[in-house]
Amino acid sequence: MSLNYPEVLSLEQRGVTFSYSEKDTILYALGVGLGARSECYDELKFVYEKELLAVPTLATVVAWGAGVSTQQLGVNYQKVLHGEEETILHTPMPVAAKLVADSGVVEVYDKGADKGALVVRQTNLSDATSGDLIATINRTIFARGDGGCGGVSAAAPQPHSPPERLSDAQVEYSTSCNQALLYRLSGDKNPLHVDYDVAKSAGFDRPILHGLCTYGITCRAVMEAFLDYDPQPIARHAARFSAPVFPGETLLIDLWKEGLEISFEAKVKERDVMVIRNGRALLRD
Repeated sequence: MSLNYPEVLSLEQRGVTFSYSEKDTILYALGVGLGARSECYDELKFVYEKELLAVPTLATVVAWGAGVSTQQLGVNYQKVLHGEEETILHTPMPVAAKLVADSGVVEVYDKGADKGALVVRQTNLSDATSGDLIATINRTIFARGDGGCGGVSAAAPQPHSPPERLSDAQVEYSTSCNQALLYRLSGDKNPLHVDYDVAKSAGFDRPILHGLCTYGITCRAVMEAFLDYDPQPIARHAARFSAPVFPGETLLIDLWKEGLEISFEAKVKERDVMVIRNGRALLRD
C-alpha cells in the first residue's frame, strides 16, 4: 500500500462530534506542566476551576482521533514522523464545549523518490451548537517512505526563521519523569511514550515525551514571557519538531518578540539538542 496522489486530496472525515469538560482542560494544563512550580499563582487560572482559562494548544487534543488517518493515506506508518504543527485560534479556546470536527488533506509535497513526502492534514473544530469555527489544526507528517508519489514537486512553504539576534527572553522548564504518563491522559496513548519495549523497538533507550506536549510547553512559555499568562491574545501557534525530549529533561526556550509576532525555539539543556525549531506565535491585533 502506498500514498496515491491526487486521490488522497479527496479523503475527508466530516461531522464527527466530541465534547470536553473543565476537567479535561485542567488535565491538559497539568500535562504541559502548569501548576508544577511552587507559589506560581499566575498558573492557577489554568488548573483551578475558579475563573478557569484554557491553554490555546488545548485545541490539539480535544478532538483526539479526528482526521484522515495514516492508514487511509496509505503511507508507510513505520517511516512516518510528525514534522510540523500549526494551531489557528479563531476565538479563544472555551474551557468546555461540544465540538464538530471536519477533516481533510490539504496538500502533498513530493520531495523525490528517495527523499520522502510532506503530507498536510487539516481539522476544523466548530461549536456543535452555534456552528462557529473555534480552531483549525494543520498537522504535517514527513512520510519518509513515500517520495515519488506524484505530489506537488514545488517546495513546501518556507519555515519561519527567528530574528538573527539574541533572544528577548528565555524560560526554563524541568519536565517531570511522569510527564508523558500524565500528558497521555489527554488522548495520545501511543505506547512509544510509556512502554520501554516499544520505545527500544523504535530506536530509543526509553520512552520519549509526546512532541505535542513539548509544543504545548512552548505555548506556555509564550504566555509567561510576554502575556502575563493571558492566553486570549494568541491567534496562532506553530512549530517544527526536530528531536525528541525524554521525560525528566530540562527545556530551555528562547523567544523573540517583534510587534504581534513571537518567534521561539526550544532545546534540551542536558544534551544541548534543539527539539523545536521555527516556532512562531501570532497575537490578535
